[in-house]
Order: sequence, then structure tokens, then C-alpha cells
Amino acid sequence: MSDRIPYARIAITLPEADLAAADRLAKQQDRSRSWIVAEAVRRYVAAVEQGEPANDLGSSRRAQLRRDLAMTAEERVHEAQETSRVSELVIAPRTFASFDEFLVWQRAGGGLA
Repeated sequence: MSDRIPYARIAITLPEADLAAADRLAKQQDRSRSWIVAEAVRRYVAAVEQGEPANDLGSSRRAQLRRDLAMTAEERVHEAQETSRVSELVIAPRTFASFDEFLVWQRAGGGLA
């Protein structure tokens, strides 16, 4: 009986930069591209199974989410209302009908605080 691991062929689409990075690493480590991708999957799955976050949220965003989830529903509604109130204070960005209109505005000192 063979000790070989059974393989399945798949097709995936990756951003070019990620594929180039995988190819560089494969060459540096004298491994195949498939081995690099499979190793990345193995490590990702192991991390998720060990309870590590499986997202791109930074630690400060995760901490904020934990604080938000610790609030009561009423507290969350109050915070949402306050955020909405504050966001209404933000001045809407200026739009122009044409580039010439923008140039007139800019020459008149537009956008200077």
C-alpha cells in the first residue's frame, strides 16, 4: 500500500502580486508552487482551529467590537444616534460642474482653511 497522500487538482485565481510572492518563496525554498499554497492553507486552517482570528481586523478594531458587543441594545442605539448626529456636522465635499468651475474656485482661494 502506498504512503502517498492523495491529491486533488483545483484551479484558483490569485492577485498577481500574491502569485509572484508565492513563486519567489517556492524558488527560495526549492519547493513547488503547489506546496507553498498548500502550506499556506494548512497554516491558516490550523490558526483558525486554534481560535486565532480569521479576518483582517486589527487588534484595535477587534477591541472596539468587543466593547460594542458588551453594551446593551439601548446603549448601542444611543451610540448610533450620537454617531449620526456628529456625522451631520461634517461638511459635504464640494462638487463642480466643470474643471473650469473648479479653477475659478481654486483661484479664489477655495479649499484653504
